[in-house]
Formats: sequence, structure tokens, C-alpha cells
Amino acid sequence: MKKKFNITGNCYAEKHYMMDNSAKIAKVYELVEEGQYFAINRPRQYGKTTTLFAIEEKLFRSEEYMPIRLNFQGIDSKWYDSDQIFAEMFANKIADYLEYHSKEACELIQNFRKEYEIDLDNLSKLITKLVHFSPKKLVLLIDEVDASSNYMPFLSFLGMLRTKYLARETPQDYTFHSVVLVGVHDVKSLKFKIRNPEEAQFNSPWNIAIDFEANMEFSAKEIAPMLQQYSEAEKVQMDIEAISNKLYEYTSGYPFLVSRLCQIITEKMLPQKEDQTTWELADLEKALQTIQNEVNTNFESLIKNLENHQDLYDLVFAILINGQSFMFNMDNATIRKGVVYGVFKQNGKLKIHNQIYAQRIYNYLISNIEVNQENDFYDSENQFLLPNQSLNFKRVLQRFQAYMKENFATKDQHFWEKQWRLIFLAFLRPILNGKGYDFREVEISDEKRLDVVITYGKFKYIVELKIWRGQDYHERGLAQLGNYLERQNINIGYLVIFDLRRETIWKEDQIDFEGKEIFAVWV
Repeated sequence: MKKKFNITGNCYAEKHYMMDNSAKIAKVYELVEEGQYFAINRPRQYGKTTTLFAIEEKLFRSEEYMPIRLNFQGIDSKWYDSDQIFAEMFANKIADYLEYHSKEACELIQNFRKEYEIDLDNLSKLITKLVHFSPKKLVLLIDEVDASSNYMPFLSFLGMLRTKYLARETPQDYTFHSVVLVGVHDVKSLKFKIRNPEEAQFNSPWNIAIDFEANMEFSAKEIAPMLQQYSEAEKVQMDIEAISNKLYEYTSGYPFLVSRLCQIITEKMLPQKEDQTTWELADLEKALQTIQNEVNTNFESLIKNLENHQDLYDLVFAILINGQSFMFNMDNATIRKGVVYGVFKQNGKLKIHNQIYAQRIYNYLISNIEVNQENDFYDSENQFLLPNQSLNFKRVLQRFQAYMKENFATKDQHFWEKQWRLIFLAFLRPILNGKGYDFREVEISDEKRLDVVITYGKFKYIVELKIWRGQDYHERGLAQLGNYLERQNINIGYLVIFDLRRETIWKEDQIDFEGKEIFAVWV
């Protein structure tokens, strides 16, 4: 069977090109061997289920362990009506699994159910009997635990596992050797939405679990073997090291994004190339533009989480649009929420997880301004083109300044401070008109400046957006912009300054700064 790059469901080595997850599997297996109870909490499409299947397979191959893998997704809500009903469902699921892996153990469950009515107490006894019966150590693996986390019976079930864990050295409470829960949320810290909130157990029934700190992202070195497999199987030539590094640079190793970019190249781009035997970095750049314009469940989930959580939306806005800098701190509830949903990456400073997400969110924020504008930005997109098909960017800024004066001079200060950057970015979109694109520079200075790099055809323009904070800051900003232009080997830069001093607003200036030409407008 011909392998493919996969972005839906579980990945199988015999069917799909896969990144090297051996280090991740080894870490999970190590914790299982230690008899740990833990949860693997990562965002959607992060390779959690694939990891769980791999662990199950490795445990089956061992002489020491017997895995029991369950999935709580799609369970009817009626199973959460009471502790007893939940216990019956859990016993059913274990029996269904063991029917295909240990008929003797399955029969033990059926015989037990004939003798006892299944409730949590008897479920506890059943687990102990299974442990005594099994010649191997039982390892419980539960996927999609989020589906159960809003229900009190699930908490009671975890409480039962905790009680048995604490007494597991006594024969009457023998229990699972290890328990692994997999989901998006951390079971230890969820605010459970139960019918009677006063019943919530603030002393988490899962406080016996250790933190799972293994890195589930894929490094460039872990991406490379997947490309090597593909290259050898399909006889396609590529610079594996360079492309692996670029894939990591764009995605920060987010599994879905890596696989999707590869899928776009193999399924959409290579068939249309004259030379279908080579992957080039240029192909990856085109795939990057393609993924930014497509609709998929991953991006839908990303945007939905921003729309459903105003605090997260505001924090992302402050980082991407206002150029503010924050230290990463998991004790902050909003930051922790952003990590859970894959918006932020754990780092010294708070950053959007990857460049693709940053650009996607950036486009979304700009679109919110575009669709809410009542006035047209300008009459013709061609009015800014020069004969050599470059942009007259000085004229672009002058027209933007005029547009702001015409439409926003009477807006209050709060509106100005929050929206002016977004309005500028929205103003650019019709000018670029699919022939170019804009992206923000990753590094932000301590004076809240936002650097935007604009490409149009073969031309590049560097624009700095900043708030006026006095002459000293202005001089420092010119030096920073000059240094950046030097690194980019560009001689002309542009500066848009938001200035609340009404007596100096709406002016422009042509600045010669250490051999660099900088055109500035004040709005």
C-alpha cells in the first residue's frame, strides 16, 4: 500500500509517513514502568491518540504488561446520570475490550456481573479481581477524557481510583499498575460544570497523578526521518535538513501543521510541477500561503477558542497588534488557557505557538476591522503602482494618513489606541490584492513597536508602527529601524507614528538616518 501524509485520526506506520516519535513513546513507557498515574494533556490534533495507540502496541509486545485502552468520546450522557450507571458503562467497556484480547478475563467480568450488581464499590472489587487474575500488570489507557470531565460520576470514579492507588500494596485493593488519561484539559485543574456546583471536589480526586512534562512537539531532527521515508519511497529529491528546519521554523513542531504542509505539497503542488521529482524550499513557501487561506477544523478550533474567551482574545490582541510583551507564567489563568488550546508556546516570553497560528490570528483580527468598515479605503488599488510594478509606498502612507484624518479624527482616545494598527493593516490588504502579503516581525522591542514586513512581487517594504512616547524614544526607534533595515539589506524604511499630541498630528517627515532613508507619517 502506498503511504500518505495523514492529518485525520490515528497515524499508522504501515499506512502513513510519520515523524520520529520514539523519544515520546519511550518517555510514556518509562512512566508506565514506574507505575505512575498521569494525564497527557495537549491541544487538538497534537498526536495524543497516535501516541496512545503506539503505547498500547508496545505494551502488548511486552511480557510484563496488559493494556486496556478505552475511549470516552461519544458516550451517551445517560451514562452519567449516576455513579452506578457510570460504573456499569465502565465495566461494559472493559469487557468489550477484553473480549478480543483475553476471553478468560472477559468471562471473569461476566460471571462477576451475574453475582453482583455493578456500582462503584463493586467496580472497585472487580478491578482487584482482574488484577489478581491477570498474569500481567494491567495498564489502563483512556482517550478523550474531556467527554466525561463535566460530570460528577466521573469525579467519583477518579476518586475510587485514587483510593485504590493509595492502598494498592494491600491484596484487597490491588489495582491498575498505571493509568494514563488523554485529553485536551488537565483533569486536575478543570472547573467541572456539574448540576450542583457546591458538590464539586476542590481537593482533586486526581491529585495522585504526576505532571507529564514530555515534549510532544516534533523537532527538526524528528521531522527529518519522515521526509527521508517519503524521499526514498517516492524517488523525490530534496534537501531534507533544510526543509526539516523550515518546517519546524513555521510550525514549532505542531504535528498537524507539519503533516498538512507536506500533504499540500505532495497532493496539490507536485502533480502540477513540470519537475515532479524534486521538493524545493520554494514549494514549502507556496504551501505556507495555501494553508493560510484554507478552512480546516484545526483553524476553526483556534478561532473559536479566541471568540469564546474574551480574556484570551484580549491577550492575543495585545501581543500581536499592540506589540506588548509579557513573561510566560503558567500561574496566570489566561496564559494557562492559551497553552491548553495551543495558542501559546511555553517559553521565557509569551509568544504565539507558531508562525502559522500567528499569521492566521493576525489575518482574523484584520478581517474583523475590514468587514466592520463603513467607508471604502480608496478608489483604486492601482493608484499606488509604479511603472516597474513596485509600490509607491510613500504614497500609500500619505493616503492612509488622509483616510484616518477623514474618518477617525473625531474618534475617542480609547478607540484610537486600540484600533489604529489594525486599521492600517486592513488598509494594506486591497493594495496587496493577492500579489503580496504582510507579516509581522516576531521580535518586539520594549517600547511597544510593531514591525511589519510587506512583500509585493520581488519587492520588500519594512514598516514600523509605534506610539509617540517622546523624542528620546523616537531616536531609539529610528536606530532600531535602521539596524533592522541594515540586516535586511534595504536602504528605505517607513514609519507610522500614532501621536496623541493634537498640535503635531497629521504631519510627515523625510528622515536621513545613518545612510538610511526613513519616511514617517504621524496620525
